[in-house]
Order: sequence, then C-alpha cells, then structure tokens
Amino acid sequence: MRTRIELDLLRERAIALRCEGKSRREIKEILGPMSNSTLNDALQGAPPPDWTRRPNAKDELRAQARELRANGLAYHEIAERLGVSKSSVSLWVRDLPRPPKLSYEENRRRSAEGVRRYWAQERKAREAQRAAKVAAAAAEIGDLTNREILIAGAIAYWCEGTKRKAHLNLERVVFVNSDAGLIRFFLRFLAAAGVQQSDLAFCVHIHESADVQAAQRFWQEVTGASSGQFRKPALKRHNPKTNRKNIGDDYHGCLRVSVHRSSGLYRKIEGWALAAMATGPFGQVSNLVS
Repeated sequence: MRTRIELDLLRERAIALRCEGKSRREIKEILGPMSNSTLNDALQGAPPPDWTRRPNAKDELRAQARELRANGLAYHEIAERLGVSKSSVSLWVRDLPRPPKLSYEENRRRSAEGVRRYWAQERKAREAQRAAKVAAAAAEIGDLTNREILIAGAIAYWCEGTKRKAHLNLERVVFVNSDAGLIRFFLRFLAAAGVQQSDLAFCVHIHESADVQAAQRFWQEVTGASSGQFRKPALKRHNPKTNRKNIGDDYHGCLRVSVHRSSGLYRKIEGWALAAMATGPFGQVSNLVS
C-alpha cells in the first residue's frame, strides 16, 4: 500500500503528465502499474486534455454534463437527461469531485422528476401512435353509400334512441345524445331516410348551473336548424353534493332530436336494425321481431 507521501508524489506527477496532454494509458506506462481508482484519485481536479473532447458537436453537451454533475446528479441520470452514453458522461466529468450522498427526500424528488420527464415524452409517442391508428382505420371506411348510412344510423338509433315498450305501445323517433358528431350523423341518417329538416324538433337537456344560452347556440350551430325548431330547454336541478365531471366550456348538455309524425319511420328503423343484427341460423329477422 502506498504511503501518503507516495500518493502525493504520484498525484503531482500524474497531473503534470496530464497537463502535457498524456492519455491515461500513457500515464500508467510512465508511472508504472496502478488501478483505475488510484489513477482517478491522482487525477482528481485535473481537467482532461483538449484532445479528449469531441470538437464542436458535443461541446454544449459536455458543458451541460459538467453543470449537472456539479449539481449532484449521478452518471446514469446525466446520460438519461442528455441522451448520451454513460461512458461519454464519465469522460466529461470524472475529474469533478463525487457529489455527496443525497437525502431520502431528494432521491424521491429526483425519481419523481425522472418519471415525469419519461411520461411527458411517452405520452407524445403514444398519442402519435393512437392518431396514426385512428387515421388508418378512418381511411378503411371511405365514403358511405346511402345503404350503409341507413344500416349504421338504424343501429345507432337502436342503441341510443327511444324504443317501443311492452307497457307503452308508442312508436316515435326520438334520439338523445351529447356527442355532436353522433348528432350530425343521425341528422345525415334522417336525410337519407327521406326526413325533411322542417319535420324535426330539438330540445337541449342540461344542468341548470351551466350556461344554457351558450349550449342552445352550440346545438343550433351543430344542427343548422332555426331557433323556432328549438323547444324550451329541459333543466336538470343542480345538486352541490354531486362531484360532476361534465363542467366547463366544453359542456353543452344533451340534445333531444324528435321527428314529427314518425311512426312509419320508427317501424322502418326497427326493421333495418333487426336485419343488421340478424346473423346465422339463430338470428333470422322473423325470430327477432316481437
């Protein structure tokens, strides 16, 4: 084991050789065999020679790495943040003193910050993947024929529209939904089924605490209908104890679309929906009609 005097002398000679531009391997050859840790201790505080730096391209990264190291970040944290290899970080900052051990609270804070940075990038990547898949699926559909509009509209109505009940033999076409896109499609379906715009009536269903007039204007713009076709809004009493999520400027309530004199249309929709849902030997239309 080297004495303190020998270590000081080794450090003095090693730093002198480093300042002359010698590599670590050359210093070992001149001073004799030694471990990497011993050489690291001897060269601590001595800046690496200029030839070890990558010209221009990574000078800024090197400066950032040294700043991060001075702030106490570990090699892997610096490499992750700058997007470089751990070996590059070691080359740039190993002459700096090792930062003191972090507290438990600081470790947790940095860990949380790392997770936040990861998901900030990951969410963008996943959203881009999601948008690409949605666009590809939309391209598969293309333009709809009138027949396809009737089939899709009938199924949409059978999911969201008012249907005849055993206890209430009422056949009227009434469709309620909060999705503006689905409302537009239902109006397109009604047009394909031969319904005139003048045969429609609308009613906004919304919480009394919302902006009722703004919602009325929103749905009038969506439907392109006149103000005379809109009935008095149906207000839902506000309960302060309810933790509602449907609030803010994007909340417009639901729109109720009613078709005048629509019993004949209702029967057509029922037939279209049942035919679309009939599959295989157990799904004939005659077996589905009550």
